[in-house]
Amino acid sequence: MTESNVLHTGTRGSRILGLLALIGLGWMLLWALVISPPDEVQGENVRFFYLHVPAAFAAYIAFGVTALSSAMYLWKRTRSLTWDRIAGCSAEIGVLLTALMLATGMIWGKLSWGVYWRWDARLTSTLLLLVMFIGYIALRGLDAAPDVRAKRCAIVGIIAFLDVPLVHYSVTWWRTLHQTPTLDVKGATIDGSMLFSFFIAMIAFILVYVWLMLHRNRVAMMEQAIEDHGLQIAIAERHAEVSA
Repeated sequence: MTESNVLHTGTRGSRILGLLALIGLGWMLLWALVISPPDEVQGENVRFFYLHVPAAFAAYIAFGVTALSSAMYLWKRTRSLTWDRIAGCSAEIGVLLTALMLATGMIWGKLSWGVYWRWDARLTSTLLLLVMFIGYIALRGLDAAPDVRAKRCAIVGIIAFLDVPLVHYSVTWWRTLHQTPTLDVKGATIDGSMLFSFFIAMIAFILVYVWLMLHRNRVAMMEQAIEDHGLQIAIAERHAEVSA
């Protein structure tokens, strides 16, 4: 690993991706806050939609990557700590996105329902999702052999992901205050500039997720290299003590 790689996690590709993500976010804000018209029912409050829903979708992707990487680690033919590292990095970003989703949802709920929180099926299942993945991250911090820790985390990551479809379909399976999905297999409930703004926001958040994932993964690789180097030093010192 060269000195330039140690000093930063950026590459030419990640900088280009970051620039595209920044442009996407700026374009999203322009369409969502200025160009897109207010909703006939919710008025200006609908502008939270362009932040809240894409954050939720990106969180689903992040937790999906965690679950897939966990499954790949548990599969004997692909058992590698690389999959464990990817799972952990993606879960951290997913927690950040879920916190953003909950925060914007609570503000939107205050404007629409008059209260920040209701023990609604969508809100409750989303809070459960956040808590489970925070627990997953805490589990990764416990002292254990790398392979033992990776196996435990892989199992927990897959179990926690099972809450994602519960969150998504809660508004159709139960009667909730939360509105039904804007997009489903039957089509969209919005059109025109609102739908265009929504797709811009979705693309922007996906780019942000990928950009964060690239950088967080490189940081984790550096942390792993430092940990391995420290272990090698400790083993060498132990051998020297035995030989003395």
